[in-house]
Parts: sequence; structure tokens; C-alpha cells
Amino acid sequence: MRLLLVEDDRMIADALMKGLERHAVSVDWVADGRAALDAIPLADYAVILLDLGLPQLDGMDVLDRLRKAGKAVPVLILTARDDLSSRVKGLDLGADDYILKPFELDELMARVRAVVRRKAGHARSTIQAGEVSLDLATHTVTFRDVTDTLSAREFALLRALAERAGLILSRSQLEDRIYGWGEEIESNAIEVLIHYIRKRFHKDIIRNVRGAGWMIPKV
Repeated sequence: MRLLLVEDDRMIADALMKGLERHAVSVDWVADGRAALDAIPLADYAVILLDLGLPQLDGMDVLDRLRKAGKAVPVLILTARDDLSSRVKGLDLGADDYILKPFELDELMARVRAVVRRKAGHARSTIQAGEVSLDLATHTVTFRDVTDTLSAREFALLRALAERAGLILSRSQLEDRIYGWGEEIESNAIEVLIHYIRKRFHKDIIRNVRGAGWMIPKV
């Protein structure tokens, strides 16, 4: 899963990025509102974590412009503004959730999973794609009669495929969903991850479509 973090405090941003990466989340970070609007079209973000007190353009304005442009990406506001009017305004402008600073990372991750789940129409924090079942809270995967816990990057790749079961994703599409800006990506990184996932379960867990990419069948 790839998120966009919009936060002007570098210490908070660094701490969040380190914590989120331990949860198989790839994070792109910008520090002002205008940079956020420039960054949003560049990737298929699962969620935007949006501070309100931003330079250049306030977070409320970013949210308002985003929704007026028809962008449906989930937005979770992270802010120290605890007054009722700010909470009401943020939700009415189209935020999917609102969490006050300071907060625990576990709560943030639960809220991220909740907004992603709602967007996908899931009632629980699991994804079922054919014979593959992913538990988003524990990073455990079940395929046929085997259950195992994957590394952060392995889980991110399998999740990207499971969320689009039945569709073929190319190498570049997978890289875009599981790696953030500036990350070093080996030319065979995707193949290596798929190799280890298949080794844990079975080669049929991920189908190779020669010359096109990889997929998980819907049924």
C-alpha cells in the first residue's frame, strides 16, 4: 500500500514514515499544500494523510480543491486542531476520518485500514481474492491449506495483486504501488518477491502472464 503524507513538521514526518514502513506501507512525503496538490496525480495512492496547518496552502483548502476536482482517494486528517468547528468542516469537505495529534501508530493504522476497507466495500480487514486470503491487520496470508506471515514488502506486493484480482499488473504498475519516491529498485525486485511468495505457498498463488505481468485469478 502506498500513502501520501502531507506534514510540514519533519520530525513528525520522519517518525511516521519509519513506523508506517514497518506495516508494509510505502510513504511519499511532501511538506506543504501546493506540493500535495502537485503530488496527488503522480501515483495511485491508497490514502492521503493530511495535516491542516500547512505552509503555502492550508490543509482544508487542499481537501476542498481535491474533492472539487472529483478525486475520490480517501483522506485522513492528522491535526492538533481539536475544536468542533474544524472537525465538522473537515468531514463536511470530504475527509474520511479525523484523528487528533498526538496519536498512537496502531490507532492510525487501524483507521487507515478502515477507510481503505470502506472504499473497497469490505466489512472486515481482510481481502479475499480467489483462493488467496489476506489479513491486513496481521499480514498473514492463507492460500489453500497453507497460512504464513509475509514480510512487509512481500505482503505489499500480494495485496496490490489481490486488490485487483483478475487484472494483470505489469512490473511498473507493481513498483508504483509498493515503492515510494527515491527508493532504490533492483531490476529484478518484483521477480524476487514473487519467487519468495511462491516458495512459501505454491507457484499457483501468483499467475505469470508472459510478456504482460502477473495476476491473482478472481476464482
